[in-house]
Amino acid sequence: MPTVVRCIAGMDIGTGKDLSDYVVGRKLIPYHLIDIAEPGYEYSVYEFQRDFKKAYQNIVSRNAYPILCGGTGLYLEAVLKGYRMTEVPENAELRTTLQSQTDDELCTLLSSLKPLHATTDTDSRDRLIRAIEIEIYNQTPLQGDTFPEIDSVVFGINYPRNLVRERITQRLEQRLSEGMIAEVENLLWKGAAPERLIAYGLEYKFVTQYLIGELSYGDMFRLLNTAIHQFSKRQMTWFRGMERRGTTINWIDGELPMEEKVERVLELLPSVYGDGVASSSLRSE
Repeated sequence: MPTVVRCIAGMDIGTGKDLSDYVVGRKLIPYHLIDIAEPGYEYSVYEFQRDFKKAYQNIVSRNAYPILCGGTGLYLEAVLKGYRMTEVPENAELRTTLQSQTDDELCTLLSSLKPLHATTDTDSRDRLIRAIEIEIYNQTPLQGDTFPEIDSVVFGINYPRNLVRERITQRLEQRLSEGMIAEVENLLWKGAAPERLIAYGLEYKFVTQYLIGELSYGDMFRLLNTAIHQFSKRQMTWFRGMERRGTTINWIDGELPMEEKVERVLELLPSVYGDGVASSSLRSE
């Protein structure tokens, strides 16, 4: 399964935590599930569901209004649809069998088990084998904990495709100027394994490859910029798939002033407001 890196401590710029956005009118808006794991840890969908459930129940117990915000469709849908999941144990016998196969053979096997939407599954041999292990395990009925039914309203912030492309490149330039390379350098200095950072994909993959001498700065920027554009397209493909699978996404024009965006959201909230309600927000880059 892909890894959510926003939860990892010390991985701030490259994951877009944007913690300053949680201060509104000098008031700190409480947030959850950020900086809850150490660099190098592989955080799964199962763990996200488990930790979301704890945070969600804590929030609604205080009669507060929970908002789930992010851009990784699988993790959002796992909560909105209440996917039944369980932690997948290692299968030593299966791993021994898979080790005898080539990377191409492993990719072919994985693609026969599921669509390869998550490119991080194929970033390394270990991730390939783990992804296959998970998919084979999931062929059997799952016995995970029951997940709370959540009455939710879903919003998506949408921009024209040409503007999306401009914003992606501008954001990459901004992150580099704000110290993204120094952030990755610090993670390596503290002992994070290069192969582990590379496995996270996108910023951490390409910046690490630059720092260990596998890429020039120019190649790093070009390849990373292209990879983020491709990821953005996959995000939107997933969101459209969510709509086909029955999730209503209320798309809001990203070019509207913030005040109008807020008004659009508030217009829809009263119909679903109440105990157990969550608002989910999606973004196209």
